[in-house]
Amino acid sequence: MGKITFYEERNFQGRSYECSSDCSDMTSYLSRCQSCRVENGCFMVYERPNYMGMQFFMRRGEHHDMQRMTSMGMMFDTIRSCRMIPYHRGQFRMRIYERENFSGTMNELMDDCDNIMDRYRMSDCQSCQVMDGHWLMYEQPNYRGRMMYMRPGEYRSFRDTGMSGMRFMSMRRITDMC
Repeated sequence: MGKITFYEERNFQGRSYECSSDCSDMTSYLSRCQSCRVENGCFMVYERPNYMGMQFFMRRGEHHDMQRMTSMGMMFDTIRSCRMIPYHRGQFRMRIYERENFSGTMNELMDDCDNIMDRYRMSDCQSCQVMDGHWLMYEQPNYRGRMMYMRPGEYRSFRDTGMSGMRFMSMRRITDMC
């Protein structure tokens, strides 16, 4: 079971909110989040309520100053929602498609891919189907840039996820309990 504690001030000061499951809107618990401590498990944290906006993957550890966390050189200054990532036992499988609505070139992944252009000759990935496991998709090759958490399901268009304009060029399985 995962456990994360959010704090209004840097260095684990001020009001706190402890969470061990998904929380779609933390604004009723905290006015802002400047630090957090992940005691168990892995979480995705989001800059806006309802799991929207920039996302950041949180592993076990202490994060003293959320404003120092960056994704693609952009400041990640507050957290408004979080999602616990369940531990997955078994195989990983995902189909990626070059275009929206599962069209264009399709490739199936069962392991990490650091660059879809090099491995599959795909210049873009605009939709996917996650059959097994939990994945992180990255905007740039070699697992860099903004990221998006993908759990089992169908994603016909990444524009619908609040990450419009993003292209995904690398994918990584979430394989441990962090």
